[in-house]
Amino acid sequence: MNTDIPNALADHPRRYETANELHARPFPSLTVPSHALFLALKVPKDAAARDRDRDRAHLISMLDRFGAPHPKPGATHWFGEIGLHKLKWECHTEFTTYTLFIDGLEKRPFDPAEYELLPQDWLAEAPGMRMTSALIRIETLSEGEDAPMTEKISDWFVAESIAASWVLEEAAIVSGDFRIDTSGHIRMAVFVRPGTSNRRIGRIVQRLTEIEIYKTMSLLGLPRARELSERMGEIDGRLTHLMGDLTGERRPSEEALDQLLAISAELETLLATSAFRLSATAAYEAILHDRIRVLREARFGERQTFEEFMSRRYDPAMRTIRSTEARLKAMADRAARAGDLLRTRVDVERQAQNQRLLASMDRRADLALRLQETVEGLSVVAISYYAVSLAGYAVYPVLEPLGVSKGLALSLLTPVVVLLVFLMVRQIRKRMH
Repeated sequence: MNTDIPNALADHPRRYETANELHARPFPSLTVPSHALFLALKVPKDAAARDRDRDRAHLISMLDRFGAPHPKPGATHWFGEIGLHKLKWECHTEFTTYTLFIDGLEKRPFDPAEYELLPQDWLAEAPGMRMTSALIRIETLSEGEDAPMTEKISDWFVAESIAASWVLEEAAIVSGDFRIDTSGHIRMAVFVRPGTSNRRIGRIVQRLTEIEIYKTMSLLGLPRARELSERMGEIDGRLTHLMGDLTGERRPSEEALDQLLAISAELETLLATSAFRLSATAAYEAILHDRIRVLREARFGERQTFEEFMSRRYDPAMRTIRSTEARLKAMADRAARAGDLLRTRVDVERQAQNQRLLASMDRRADLALRLQETVEGLSVVAISYYAVSLAGYAVYPVLEPLGVSKGLALSLLTPVVVLLVFLMVRQIRKRMH
């Protein structure tokens, strides 16, 4: 049976791109002992809209110094050798990371001089500022001897903040305190059980660097949340005062409606300008907890695990950010509802005013009609008076030979003239209507 796919069946333009994305960022393969330098760079503002070509150009300038191959155009990752060491570069939505892997151990643990392998002039030209950096020491785990390892952990890290745990079914012990040392770096240590594969070691180190950068990036939302809380405190007082007027005896005014709409617009602006940072914070938080979960921690001695450390030190900050976001959305909804209610009340007041105005206009029209009818009656009298006089002058010479006096003639003409004038005025009024 022929199972060949016909040549006419075309591939989707994104088929290979989407398939290769699953394999785009392989874990490094690391030997023991070794150490690593992790560096994350970020521009201070509008990092998501930055020119990523500058990030690639900065990487290429480093690769050219060592004659290393360039990444593909538009690439967001690169891994390879530069001289005696290995370098991993990744370009993310808001930041760029460099991880330098170095075989062997420093003479003095976490000696910053041992990590100064990146050229200083190259660092000075970086398109961004240091968001975080970490020194990672990778040693062999001494079987059955916890005391030396416990002593090292106590010597290297601040006792109050130490987190240490077994990971990946006790393949290694990871530890750190997430504090910035005097050289400006975060310290982390990995003690690897003999027989652990190089790729598994690479996965552990990669997870530690991801935990550090995503912890740092998600905490960027906390200063923004504090700024929002302060601003919302000011707005809340104004909003509460305006909403109190809706339930009071004072009638809503156009000025109050304008103030309420201004508050609503300000809250919507705060939501729009904070949406990216708050949503990014939620995404980074989810990634951080995912990276800790895949380490599959188990307790080492009496030390707190990374998960416990984050639960005590990190999660409260995330809850603050989430509550601030929820409060901002609730205030925006409340202002919108109050605006609708106040607008409705103002519209009702306007309709009542319009009804009173129409009633007043009806009364004025009725008065005008009555006045017009009165004027018409008076005009009939006036016109009739002059018409009778004119008719008397015309008729009296004819009636005088017949012995009809002038008074009798006027008496006979008056009803006729008045009737004719009345009919004439009525006809004119009909034509005007």
